Amino acid sequence: MSGRPASLYFGRCLTLCSRESIMVAFKGIWTQSFWRAVSGEFLATLIFVLLSLGSTINWSEKENPPPADLVLISLCFGLSIATMVQCFGHISGAHINPAVTAAMVCMKKLSLAKSLFYVVAQCLGAVAGAGILYLVTPSDVRGDFGVTMVNSKISVGHGLLVELFITFELVFTVFATCDSKRQDLKGSAALAIGFAVTIGHLFAINYTGASMNPARSFGPAVITWNWVNHWVYWLGPIIGGIIAAAMYEYLYCPDPKMKQRLKEVFSRASYPSGKYMEVEENKSQGEADDLVIKPGSIHVIDVEKEENKEKDPTSEVLSSV
Repeated sequence: MSGRPASLYFGRCLTLCSRESIMVAFKGIWTQSFWRAVSGEFLATLIFVLLSLGSTINWSEKENPPPADLVLISLCFGLSIATMVQCFGHISGAHINPAVTAAMVCMKKLSLAKSLFYVVAQCLGAVAGAGILYLVTPSDVRGDFGVTMVNSKISVGHGLLVELFITFELVFTVFATCDSKRQDLKGSAALAIGFAVTIGHLFAINYTGASMNPARSFGPAVITWNWVNHWVYWLGPIIGGIIAAAMYEYLYCPDPKMKQRLKEVFSRASYPSGKYMEVEENKSQGEADDLVIKPGSIHVIDVEKEENKEKDPTSEVLSSV
């Protein structure tokens, strides 16, 4: 009987701890500004998918319609995303892409709880945009309705690699153009991101349909219920986005504070905090006294100060082309 109250007490503590951890994880989502941001992600993704997906519709009345205009599609996707970034950047950050959101979470620029709401809003917005386009488009010209599919001439693995690289290029551009540490940024960040999307489409439409965005592929897949190799358009972009963010934040342009913390960690691992000496038992007391470290016999060199004298490589700003 004595064990029963203890188990009940432990269960209550576990319940309270789980509730507290959940409340801490979801701290900040009960604000008006956050829900404004979530609704902004929904609306931005809806408009982006509606406009850009519409460019893939082939309106030719011929029995054998000509191939899609790659330049038209690429420009429509790129300019659409540039416009949405310019319009919603100050409201939600204008991710409009689960791969960008995943990269932000991994770089600790967005909490995991908030990112879940962002991704749900992006996917729902993509479905709504594709649904509206489906309703207003005649059935005889819908075709494959812009569903992203891996070209039959390449393998699924190659398609995954293509999606990884084009999303890497996009996310790296996002982090580079939105880096607050840079002092050389000029021009429009939204336009640079739009150009990154355009370049990715010009290259990869013939390979995979150039998704670069899991939500963009999710919307038409739900409407047409076509899930062939759909996992490629989630796994490839998310992996490519995370790799791009990690390389930018930790390798090419690390934060000075983070670099200092890493330097302290490595310095502690390299230099022992204490001094240990063994004296063989067969040595005399005089020999042992000679082994004792005496005051003033050691000159301490401050490694961090010496290193700080050298030029900090992160202070050099990459020149823009």
